Amino acid sequence: MDDIHKKIKDIRLEQGMTLKDLSEKTNLSVSFLSQIERGASSVAITSLKKIADAFGVPMSFFFEEQVHSNYHVKTNEQKPFRVESSATTFVRLGGDFPKRSLEPMIVTLAPNQKKEQTFSHPGEEFYFVLKGAVLFEIGGEEYFVKQGDSIHFPSHIEHEYENPLQEETQLLCVLTPVIF
Repeated sequence: MDDIHKKIKDIRLEQGMTLKDLSEKTNLSVSFLSQIERGASSVAITSLKKIADAFGVPMSFFFEEQVHSNYHVKTNEQKPFRVESSATTFVRLGGDFPKRSLEPMIVTLAPNQKKEQTFSHPGEEFYFVLKGAVLFEIGGEEYFVKQGDSIHFPSHIEHEYENPLQEETQLLCVLTPVIF
């Protein structure tokens, strides 16, 4: 609740209102509104309701945490990273916003990279081979997936992969749930 006074002032300025304009819409005095905006006075729920109505926002607006979403991921923001003790390189491609459910990535496997770990978790995985080839083992069955091919499976089935080639393999991967 400490930021209510800041939100009131910010939205007033965004909407191009003066304190006098807001006073006329709420029947609250200019001096009282000024005190609220400076944090010098607390605001009663009834007054907050009048202010919210004047701005055309629900009262909950003043209590919500502001979340800064990032939908656009530029090339220079795509930083490669590795998980400890793995030769696999990952690059996150997805935006960052509340309740996202997809994790799109570029996954790069080193030449002749062997199976490192067997995975099994809730969700789904989709891979499209951009370059090279990969050998997936899913539920005990092997799939040789080469450039231009894709594979999509439920992640609860035990799965692992390796790069059988003497060159780097690059995959577009989209999985759920979000892990990074």
